Amino acid sequence: MTGGSTPTGAAHAPQAVAVDAVVIGAGPVGLFQVFQLGLHGLQAHVIDALPYIGGQCAELYGDKPIYDIPGIRVCTGNELVQRLHAQITPFAPTFHLGQQADMLQVLPEGGFLIGTARGTQLKARTVFIASGVGAFMPRTLKLPGLQAHEGRQVLYHWDGATRLAGQQVVVHGGGAPAVELAIALATAPEALRPARVTLQHRRDVFDATPAVLDELQALRAAGRIAVAIGMASATVEDAGRLTGLELTTPEGATLRLPLDALLVRLGLVPRLGPIADWGLQLERKQLVVDTATFSTNVPGIHAVGDAVTYPGKRKLILSGFHEAALAAFGAAEWLAGRKLPLEYTTSSERLHGLLGVGSAAQA
Repeated sequence: MTGGSTPTGAAHAPQAVAVDAVVIGAGPVGLFQVFQLGLHGLQAHVIDALPYIGGQCAELYGDKPIYDIPGIRVCTGNELVQRLHAQITPFAPTFHLGQQADMLQVLPEGGFLIGTARGTQLKARTVFIASGVGAFMPRTLKLPGLQAHEGRQVLYHWDGATRLAGQQVVVHGGGAPAVELAIALATAPEALRPARVTLQHRRDVFDATPAVLDELQALRAAGRIAVAIGMASATVEDAGRLTGLELTTPEGATLRLPLDALLVRLGLVPRLGPIADWGLQLERKQLVVDTATFSTNVPGIHAVGDAVTYPGKRKLILSGFHEAALAAFGAAEWLAGRKLPLEYTTSSERLHGLLGVGSAAQA
């Protein structure tokens, strides 16, 4: 089985970092998979196309209540992700965020070579796919010539690292992420604040909570956020640099909107991506698994969560947690070549040592 364009795995294996396990996907199920692997003494590296952990849960339910997590009456998506992240701290996973896994190869000597679009290469003993319905990628703004400016003046992710102070910044989008980003920029400390923040959308209607919309209205009234209404129809360039957008207003007029930086927030779209080319058995774009071990048709590669299908499958976070536990047992026993005893975190000194609790951790 091969994936991507690299012809052989052996040629690159010496350059790759040797790891116990690679988990593809940093959503709730992927994070819990790290925990379950840690209980078996397997340290994980985690790859996710998004620049932050949480996946669909953080992106779609970040501030929304979730009621069906065992033992937690209610929590938001962000709170659940924070709890899961804290839970895996004893196992010190390594995260490779903002990177899409674009290659997976079975190595002749055993194990797997996993590569990302940014050049990261990992040689793993076992692999877990917890990618949900696919890698969540930003929905792009499709204008001729815009792609050439991506990563410099056109940003689909902004974590504060790219300085925007003193610049004319346009935020494109009408949903809560766009509105909240515009507010964050307009209220940033003066030393970090753009000279002008413009929120651009096709119509003067925005989808956000009432509190956020009230804050937007107050900042508009104070002149700290400008709003430009119209369909983006063309780019404006000068000497190879993006200098503005042309908008077609609802009245049919043409409006030129100057900018130094364009931050696009149109939401995310899931894409199965390179996983479809890895030789894994698929059914309706989902991975077929053995429900005893959640292994795929390739020994050593397991899949959990919304990425998988089997009779009776339910796309629930708690179902994914169950799947992650069985997948970790399946992988650990496959690597050991024997049946492993069931241990309980309540009473096992070995598990206490791994978790850094109790007398075993202090010995």
